[in-house]
Amino acid sequence: MRGEPAPLVVWRLLDGKPGHENQSLGLVRALDERRRIQLHDLPAPTRLRCLADWLAGRFPAGAGLPDPALVIGAGHATHPALLAACRARGGRSVVLMRPSLPRRWFDLCIVPAHDGVPAGANTLVTRGVLNAVRPTTGHRDDRGLFLIGGESAHYTWNDARVVAQVEGIVTATPAVRFTLTTSRRTPASFLRLLAGRGLSSLRVVPVERTEPGWVAVHLAESGRVWVTGDSVSMIYEALTSGAAVGLLQLGARRPGRVTRGVEALIEARLVTPYADWSNGAPLAPPAEPFDEAARCAGWICDRWMPAA
Repeated sequence: MRGEPAPLVVWRLLDGKPGHENQSLGLVRALDERRRIQLHDLPAPTRLRCLADWLAGRFPAGAGLPDPALVIGAGHATHPALLAACRARGGRSVVLMRPSLPRRWFDLCIVPAHDGVPAGANTLVTRGVLNAVRPTTGHRDDRGLFLIGGESAHYTWNDARVVAQVEGIVTATPAVRFTLTTSRRTPASFLRLLAGRGLSSLRVVPVERTEPGWVAVHLAESGRVWVTGDSVSMIYEALTSGAAVGLLQLGARRPGRVTRGVEALIEARLVTPYADWSNGAPLAPPAEPFDEAARCAGWICDRWMPAA
């Protein structure tokens, strides 16, 4: 009788940046849904250390660990470590986002479309960066969430404009209980102006009062989510959750890869701008599941672990 397949050994190299580690965690969780994995998280050694390790064909950071089937990293600091680890211990290298080194040096590059890299034999192009949110089916029509950003290099911020949109949504949908949270970039003046509107049905939870995982928990239950256009990672997390996603509109400073990515979501009708919604456009969830981490995990398993 054949037993259960051995777990897939995965090394995840970390650079200490939460945004990068969230991306690799998303891929790891999606892999674990398809195939039982044995995960080992390793801080990425310095570039100089990795060069010496690569030349010597060794990787002391992984001493005592089982040989990996996959070595995954996000962020430029992980790229030399990926190459050194795979040369010393085997396994396939998977890099998230456009690498700083030639793509042909890695077994798989998972690159968001806004980076402008064409798909290829070892390159998967994704709609946005991966994230650790998993789709759920427990969304409630009477629960809503606002995710508020702030000043950014790509969009102009205007307290009054955002507050007016929040007020318009809350007032027009009295049957929905909304929760609003902020980000580290949200000006204090925004919350002061919002408080003056007297929206008693809106619960405000500033980012300082949220614990790790707070957003994911609320995305899992909220049937509708409104996100400011500057909060690109939050837009993709909301879409991945399966909620209907609306866009609180800001002014673009200049055309760029970030603004083009948001415009592509609007054109694909994956998000609904506030102006369209206020003119009668429906706020609807994605017609098909939006789960780029699962798509990438499927590619990996189907091509490299077909017997799993």
